[in-house]
Amino acid sequence: MRKTILFIVTFILAMPSRASIYMSLSEAIRLAQEHSLEAQMARFSFLASYWTYRSYRAELLPSASLSGSLLNYDRSVTSVRNYDDGRINYVENNSLSNSLTLSVSQNIVPTGGTVSLQSYLYHLEQFNYDLRTFNTQPLRLIYDQPLRAFNSLKWRGKSEPVAYERAKRQYLETMQNIAVTVTSHYFSVLSAQSDYRQSVATAEERSRLYEQTKKRFALGTVPKSDLLQLELSAINARVSVKRDRLSLDDARFMLFTYLQAVKWDDVELLAPDDIPDMVLDGDEVMQRAMTASTHPMTQKLSLIESQRSLAQAKAQRGIRLAIHSELGLRNTADRIGDAYSRLQDNEVVGLTLSLPVFDWGVSKGRVRIAKANLDVVKTQIEHNDIEYEQTIKKLVMQFNLQYEQCRDAARAEEIADERYALSVQRFEAGSISVTELNTAQQEKESARAQYISQLRTYWSNYYNIQRHTLWDYVNNHEITTDFDKLTK
Repeated sequence: MRKTILFIVTFILAMPSRASIYMSLSEAIRLAQEHSLEAQMARFSFLASYWTYRSYRAELLPSASLSGSLLNYDRSVTSVRNYDDGRINYVENNSLSNSLTLSVSQNIVPTGGTVSLQSYLYHLEQFNYDLRTFNTQPLRLIYDQPLRAFNSLKWRGKSEPVAYERAKRQYLETMQNIAVTVTSHYFSVLSAQSDYRQSVATAEERSRLYEQTKKRFALGTVPKSDLLQLELSAINARVSVKRDRLSLDDARFMLFTYLQAVKWDDVELLAPDDIPDMVLDGDEVMQRAMTASTHPMTQKLSLIESQRSLAQAKAQRGIRLAIHSELGLRNTADRIGDAYSRLQDNEVVGLTLSLPVFDWGVSKGRVRIAKANLDVVKTQIEHNDIEYEQTIKKLVMQFNLQYEQCRDAARAEEIADERYALSVQRFEAGSISVTELNTAQQEKESARAQYISQLRTYWSNYYNIQRHTLWDYVNNHEITTDFDKLTK
């Protein structure tokens, strides 16, 4: 399933050129959905659910089986009772037996019964008496029907299709959850990448300004305290470069390890600045979430399982009956050909019952426990629905406000950059102090960090909404996949 150890990622990221390779957020998500360990686990989990459902469907179809006992040789002493006087005698037994049964069975889902069509052949060789016997039932129709019994196959007919549909949605949701995870790692790298670049630029600038200030100090135009403060600022900037480089390497390692990439030194991430200006309708999002997500499937399965437990507890209380019936043809002869001729009727019918007389209230207690659990599940379902609706509404509300937040943060970054550039010019002209320059630098760094944080929130909210609704709002289409191809 892993296919050539992530050939695509390795090929892209292991190119011999030292030129930078740019990666967007959408490309990172696509690679993770194809090659990450979480994606592989999602596929295996879906396959397990798929084969569980296939096994259930197979139980609804007729099944054929061939069983028997061959070459059973028995040489022993057997006790035989004399019915006239009651004495037990021991006689030698020297025999060889073979049996073969061909059976075709079908489960009857609505009633819980089983119908079988069988053909039976039994052969016995008694060497002591030189006797050979063939016992045949070429046609035997058997029907077993429990009465007032728990019909597990019928209940599975309610739960298995729902469970399989939930498995499909779970796979799609996992793919979107991968997008959320990649977004978190991606913006961690962008933030660390921005901090590192800013630290490098600041260190170079502080070094340049320090050299200028030393010359001005030699001319007596700058006090020594300003020179020392600028030297300290240059040292701190160099320390920040090393610290931010370690943070960047750690963030890149986390991202590209998640993507299962083997080389990423030359990869640079692009900030997803081009965000769509859209406002989502809360009711529409809620309707899609309640239709397409795993939430309603999970709620339904919980209710079915509780109802199933109650039905099983009720079925185990009181009298239990079962009918067994056979209808067919039979014969016995010393030659196999004669055993299949002049067949005689063979009918068997019987009723078995089981009635607990006194069980100290165990059965009654089980029913009451099952009823109580069902009431708890119903209440929990109602509570979960309310919480889920609140989560979706809050997510949509935050997303609809986030575009303006990103736009304001972008403008704030532009203002901070321009102000810092003017502050550097004023410092070089000697009109502001090092403290004021450091303040302008801190505001610039804070504005950049705030902008990246707002972008992170925007895309995290978007992919979370996409995970709940399984709907691509950017391209306006349903999110799905070819499950038939996935199972091959």
